[in-house]
Amino acid sequence: MTEREIAPAERESTWLQAVSASTPARIFVERSGLAYRTQTWLGLRQDHALAVDAVHAEFDLERDFSPEFAAKENLFSVQTQASSKQEYLLRPDLGRQLCEQARHELTTRCPVNSDLQVVIGDGLSAAAVIAQVPCLLPRLKQLGAERAWRLGQPFVVRYCRVGIMNEIGELLTPRVIVLLIGERPGLATANSLSAYMACQPRRGHTDAQRNLISNIHERGVGCEVAAERIMRLADAMRSAGTSGITIKEQTTAAALEPGSSHEGLGARQTD
Repeated sequence: MTEREIAPAERESTWLQAVSASTPARIFVERSGLAYRTQTWLGLRQDHALAVDAVHAEFDLERDFSPEFAAKENLFSVQTQASSKQEYLLRPDLGRQLCEQARHELTTRCPVNSDLQVVIGDGLSAAAVIAQVPCLLPRLKQLGAERAWRLGQPFVVRYCRVGIMNEIGELLTPRVIVLLIGERPGLATANSLSAYMACQPRRGHTDAQRNLISNIHERGVGCEVAAERIMRLADAMRSAGTSGITIKEQTTAAALEPGSSHEGLGARQTD
């Protein structure tokens, strides 16, 4: 059958199927009267439950990372001033400050003045950290070693908010900090990671001084591409001596592929 012989209704159905297959978003959903069909409603309830579980789940370094990975990266865990997940959710300000024991441990175990300091924060999705960090962290370290950069000691921060970068910046004084932190889950995925970046962050810095690469997961930005983009932004920050709204990232498709040029970099800002 030629294209001209295909009925319009069949062409429309094929097009709708192709568009639906290209995204996890709920588009073209059918209804029964004024309500969703039962299958759609059950899917919404399931994804909402996964998102709630991701927000409330506790991250445990020894349980959630393999012993081999944790030992190879020499990972250890510290905590913010939030004493529990419930307090962390109710008091965002406590998630932006390290507890006294954490400050002591970081100054004891982490080198200062590194070129690149990677921090792992549980954020609003422990599931994202568990799923993405074991792939992303080794690649970042490899790319940093290829640049002959001095790499800081990676560590985990429990009950972590993005603003913790400022205190870590003052404590360890790295040139660039990368915070790998679990994103607030949506109804499409609960394991999406964000990479917040800043050049020499200090107290009082806001999102205007930070850059962000988000949606790092298997159906979004893959770990390989994310690592390349992170390091290109780090290159730009080191060259400019600043970060945030003055740093521009390429938005062409070629710029999102590993090995592409790192000219014209930029930032996507979020709260």
